[in-house]
Amino acid sequence: MKAVQFDEVGGPEVLELRDIEQPMPGPGEVRVRVAASAFNAADNGMRAGFLPIPIALPHVPGYDVSGTVDALGEGVHELEIGDAVIGFLPMEHDGGAAEYVVAPAESLVHAPTSIPLADAAALPSVSLTAWQALFDAGRLERGQRVLIVGAGGVVGKYAIQLATRAGVQVIATASPRSLEAVRAAGAGQIIDHTATELLDALDGRVDVLLNLAPIEPDQFAAYVATVRDGGLVVSTTAFMTTPGDESRDVAARTVFVLPNRDRLAAVVSLVDEGALTVEVTRRIALAELPDLHEEAARGRIAGKVIVLP
Repeated sequence: MKAVQFDEVGGPEVLELRDIEQPMPGPGEVRVRVAASAFNAADNGMRAGFLPIPIALPHVPGYDVSGTVDALGEGVHELEIGDAVIGFLPMEHDGGAAEYVVAPAESLVHAPTSIPLADAAALPSVSLTAWQALFDAGRLERGQRVLIVGAGGVVGKYAIQLATRAGVQVIATASPRSLEAVRAAGAGQIIDHTATELLDALDGRVDVLLNLAPIEPDQFAAYVATVRDGGLVVSTTAFMTTPGDESRDVAARTVFVLPNRDRLAAVVSLVDEGALTVEVTRRIALAELPDLHEEAARGRIAGKVIVLP
């Protein structure tokens, strides 16, 4: 089968499109015929060697996947051959940048039926990140206020949709290029951070500050003033320290996405209910994945890219 694989960490040039042996599922596993995998920034970090995920080499990237179950391992009863599924695969194992991938059955859920199966690969880890940041780490409840810094990215737009659906008032920062998308996602107030000073634009403090952007540490520390006494600062930028304020009992929490099958199934239901929009910005062929990593190494990838085998 065709797969993109690397034998050593390094620059995008370590990625190669190869013919490798088709994997067979073991106990508790299924094999999925891949419809698409999704590119995430962490794929770039693992390939480059600066994200401390203990991958085994050679490694196939692409831990977000959608496809069709085509073989079952021993002891798998909750899925059947022919089921359309999506999953957030264990990051240390081979991913879905291939024609087939073997995955633990527990990491897969039935795919949304309201969108193309390939597009559903864009959903798992980013939607789980948004959910976990808002409700698991942030403990947000109906009637509270959240300030989302960097809301114009993919996770930010999921966070806006999930928060507004839960009855949380959303204040979002965005750049001019993403203002309309953030508004469409449902933000109640939008602050153009290129034209307005955030601390001057807020009308009162918020319950949770959620940072999704690689902002400067000094700026991040200053933004803690936007949080009420006893509130929370939550960040998904794990490469930098999340600041708090002990003097006001403002706690700091850093989120690195974790697998959660029940949460992912709930997100799928929201998609099929029309309550959550799945974003796909680009669709590329498997052979183009090394070029995408080259692009990512030069700077952030805008939007969500899926990879078609």
